[in-house]
Amino acid sequence: MHVTAIIAAGGRGQRFGGTQPKQLRAIGSRTMLERSVEAFAAHPRVDDTIVVLPPEMLASPPAYLRDRPGVGPIRCVAGGARRQDSVANAFRVISDATDVIVIHDAARPFVSADLISRTIAAAAESGAALAAVQATDTVKLARRPLRSPRSGGSDESSDAASSEIIVESTIPRETIYLAQTPQAFRRDVLAAALAAGARDEREATDEAALVERAGHAVRLVEGERSNIKITVPDDLRSADALARDGKPARTGRAGTGYDLHRLVEGRALILGGVAIPSDRGALGHSDADVVCHAVTDAILGASCLGDIGRHFPDSDPRWKDASSLDLLQRAVDLVAADGLEIGNVDVTVILERPKIAPHIQAMREAVARALGVDVSRVSIKGKTNEGVDAIGRGEAIAAHAVALLRSRA
Repeated sequence: MHVTAIIAAGGRGQRFGGTQPKQLRAIGSRTMLERSVEAFAAHPRVDDTIVVLPPEMLASPPAYLRDRPGVGPIRCVAGGARRQDSVANAFRVISDATDVIVIHDAARPFVSADLISRTIAAAAESGAALAAVQATDTVKLARRPLRSPRSGGSDESSDAASSEIIVESTIPRETIYLAQTPQAFRRDVLAAALAAGARDEREATDEAALVERAGHAVRLVEGERSNIKITVPDDLRSADALARDGKPARTGRAGTGYDLHRLVEGRALILGGVAIPSDRGALGHSDADVVCHAVTDAILGASCLGDIGRHFPDSDPRWKDASSLDLLQRAVDLVAADGLEIGNVDVTVILERPKIAPHIQAMREAVARALGVDVSRVSIKGKTNEGVDAIGRGEAIAAHAVALLRSRA
């Protein structure tokens, strides 16, 4: 069974306020969008993920929305005027192989892998399913009373009357469930619901409502109280508490890396995954990228996992002419398995010539993509050795790196 996840993040969070979209607000060290996307992209039952973004974000999506080793493919599409329009935009680009679509609000960043699995399984069996929690408070149906105009009444009394709300009836709370996401649907069920929604001027607040209107039964899956939705700024306090709850204090772990290669004619000079125009390049078993090698060693050292030679030895033909960016990504996956993520890296390249200043931004961007972090967390700078020793004579190139890792929150 092929499962595609759609993360609904196309709104602008007007009730939340602020100058940036709500889904880009940080909870701990990660945005709510990153937390929600990772929950699905890394899930073993999910084959690919489509993220619906505000149109202005498509040109430069965050680094964590680019494909990374260890997670399924991630694709971004523009949102529409209504929620059902946004989901329809994503539905149009799903794989022909897709059997089940699971949809989740980016504003619910604490969804568990178990809830995702249970919702997918229920939809595969019944056609449509949504996570929901049963109401625990007594539920009242309310109404505003009809009042006849009264002559001579003050404006103040009229305002009070218009705001009055009274209880119409008490609804048995055992019949009330509060809808959450994820919501999952077989492909044919969602296709019919979206087609009907496109013809309907009414706005649906979730996909289950569209499916209900189309006449299909929706199964309830027991949701989770911790699967909160962040709607207003006050919700961030609860989210921050959830991010910290039961987890050790976030600690930093530092590592250093160093690499040196001889420079020879007939080799390309690759630094930070970028080809630098030069009459000589670094000699090595892989592409001899000293920037990536030094950062890889620093990351492995911070997590006490040895060095690059231990994991990618030059005696192994698999790494012959390998891209060092690929080796760096593999190192990131190794430390992620230990519950660590990249805080920042700082690299110093020591090279007499050519000057690398014109290429530093491209190098930073390439390394940031490999690390799965924003480019603001990557520093690369160039120095010479002032004519001293082999590096100063132009016979070699070296790099020093420092990496800070931290536990994931």
